[in-house]
Amino acid sequence: MKEKLRIDKFLWAVRIFKTRSQAAEACRKGHIYVNDVPVKPSKEIKVSDIIKVKHKVIYRQYRILELTDKRLGAKLVGNYIEEITPEEDLLKLKMYYEALRISKPTFKGRPTKKARRDIERFLRGGERDY
Repeated sequence: MKEKLRIDKFLWAVRIFKTRSQAAEACRKGHIYVNDVPVKPSKEIKVSDIIKVKHKVIYRQYRILELTDKRLGAKLVGNYIEEITPEEDLLKLKMYYEALRISKPTFKGRPTKKARRDIERFLRGGERDY
């Protein structure tokens, strides 16, 4: 087991970012904190450090349980990090996604023939056309 590891490599290995370069870019932009200090991609982390990752409108928080530099399967990630994001922040993120879902139209482009008939039926007050 390793004692220290680069933050960008760890964030990629535990599937917080799809690529290591995305993890490094997030560090450079100041979206990653380790123990409440903004870090560069080369920052070495250790077990029990707290990582904050900017995600949309909140910072997700993780505690490091074990280090790895190999990319993990999704089922194994829980052995290496523990999410400790406060419940109210997760609720705020859920509300953000709900607002996005509500504001977007449910279809794009022209409606299909069936959708057009459903719209017309709705506008007429539920009458069926025969």
